[in-house]
Amino acid sequence: MLDELDRALVHALRIDGRAPFGRIAAVLGVSPQTVARRYRRLRAEAGLRVVGLADPHRAGRTQWLLRLTAAPHAAQGVARALVRRGDTAWVHLTSGGTEITAVVETTPGDDGHAVLLRDVPRTATVTAVSAHCLLHTYRGGPTVWPGGACTLSEEQQELLLPPVSGPAPEAVPGTPPFLDATDRALLTVLHHDGRAALGELAAATGRTPATVARRLAELRADGSVFLDVELDPRLHGAGLHALLWMTVAPAHLDRVALALTGHRELAFIAATTGRTNLVATVLCTDPADLHRYLTRHLAALPEITALESTPVLRTLKSSGPIPPPPTRTSH
Repeated sequence: MLDELDRALVHALRIDGRAPFGRIAAVLGVSPQTVARRYRRLRAEAGLRVVGLADPHRAGRTQWLLRLTAAPHAAQGVARALVRRGDTAWVHLTSGGTEITAVVETTPGDDGHAVLLRDVPRTATVTAVSAHCLLHTYRGGPTVWPGGACTLSEEQQELLLPPVSGPAPEAVPGTPPFLDATDRALLTVLHHDGRAALGELAAATGRTPATVARRLAELRADGSVFLDVELDPRLHGAGLHALLWMTVAPAHLDRVALALTGHRELAFIAATTGRTNLVATVLCTDPADLHRYLTRHLAALPEITALESTPVLRTLKSSGPIPPPPTRTSH
């Protein structure tokens, strides 16, 4: 479990993943060395990571929630095939280890069917496949889980907001922001480490550190790029993680989804295609806590006409790429 300072540091990073340790330390009332030491420890022992991501909708990409059912002995192999893909995120083993879910991104011009199934083993062990297009995200991406951002006061949060160098460039409605090859090189580095130093970003893009800093500020200001913080929710006391597949009549869908944004138990909420047209990720302390949530909070929304819950047994991949294994050194 995280102590108070750990939680404050994680909350600070959720506000600005690139905030200098000195600024975080001033807000938390500790030394920069203490913040740096805690950050390194959480990275090494708890898997804490800041990841830079392009907003998929603003970048013109389409996200699909892929759901596969496989024989128990084959499910992990199918899941690891999805993990190896560069276009996947949030790969989970669910439902007793027989189901795999993953988010897959496609870009205009892709053969969607081929992209979604390219690395899925075509064997009899995969007994069911469904793909749900994510139509609108109500919580997730740059909108963080409230349970992981409830430590700092409003005044402290304001002090940690990213500096704004100027007005964001005005976007043309319906036109996704243009990301050139240099921007994509910048994002490649940030995808592996959202706190990469300006010198590293400059070397990867061929720009000066000052130019990189200015361009990154522009991309963050207009919403093209955001920073995500990866950390096992169990460290926040959320010992049970489950996906909720809900069916809501279209006339009530938006209202129900907005009502769900008031539930602090939910880390992700999105409208999708398919018979279950609303999906959410719920984080609870234990099975009894999930039962209370389903029967008291979710039950208060009668417009939800069908519900399926699938516990997450293991998360094999989060929003960022899987880091390479540590290099062995000889003595």
